[in-house]
Amino acid sequence: MQDLRNTKRNLILVLLLGVGLLVWQSLDRDKLVVYCAHDAVFAEAILRDFEKQTGIPVVVKFDTEATKSLGLAEQIIREAAHPRCDVFWNNELLGTLDLAERGLLDSHKGTGWQRIPAQFRDADGRWTGFAARLRVIITRSDAPPRDDTRIFSGDLTRFAMAKPLYGTTLTHYTVLWHDWGAARLQQWHADTRRRGLREVPGNAQSKDTVASGACDAAFTDTDDFFEAKDEGKPVTMRPAQLENGQTICIPNTVAIIRNAPHAENARKLADFLLSAKTELALALSKSRQIPLGPVEESQLPAEVRELLPHAARGYPLTGLLAARNECLAWLKREYLK
Repeated sequence: MQDLRNTKRNLILVLLLGVGLLVWQSLDRDKLVVYCAHDAVFAEAILRDFEKQTGIPVVVKFDTEATKSLGLAEQIIREAAHPRCDVFWNNELLGTLDLAERGLLDSHKGTGWQRIPAQFRDADGRWTGFAARLRVIITRSDAPPRDDTRIFSGDLTRFAMAKPLYGTTLTHYTVLWHDWGAARLQQWHADTRRRGLREVPGNAQSKDTVASGACDAAFTDTDDFFEAKDEGKPVTMRPAQLENGQTICIPNTVAIIRNAPHAENARKLADFLLSAKTELALALSKSRQIPLGPVEESQLPAEVRELLPHAARGYPLTGLLAARNECLAWLKREYLK
């Protein structure tokens, strides 16, 4: 008798869970689904403003700091036969290029695509860049001056960098792979690890090693530097440069997934993200992102205006998909043994 009661109770529980799932799916069915690798603290405000202005409800899936961009891109690949995502807001370009090459992105040449310069958009409209960051070396302002050449020689136990499997550090490595060649990068990678380079999960942790005084310098991005500066940490930064003086300028990208369930609303969000209003909002946010399309420069913070010339010297990224794939395959062998 007791077993019968338990069986009935379990059946009722399963039924209630099933009904709950159906209700949840029906509530979210008409929502625009965004996969977003940009930091939630900054992206949420932009997406909620879109909801407010258009009345289009949005549900967002964010990624973790340690697997930024790569995790979401791989999920889009897994879901290719039955897409759940409508819009991919990536925080870098190379993973988006991979999705375009696989035929997983739809074309859209709307008002946003038209205002972004040609070097930051796909000619076929499959993706468009906006609101960039720079790779930088963050240093303790109370530490002895550090010669950049020490990154290539000497002790590195007080220098940090995020593991290069993901996000903008993967872009950084891809640029070096393309500029230096595979053999030189692989040798440099082995040498820096041998000399004590501190590897951490992500750029935020890389910044934290310097902000806390555990390291004297680290590779990170401009948005992470500004976070430490706003917290009153004794930090300064300079753009990471190649030997010819070029910088590593990494845009956000927006792309519409092929066969997206809500394609019309996806196009509206893409144009919203690529608008001057959004680029200005991201420039004025604590992340201080660098506009790529035309904006009223007098409205930009002085710190962002100072970054514009450095961004203009950015290494071209649009032709680096092959280098990215080769570099990533090697890094997976190195780290995921």
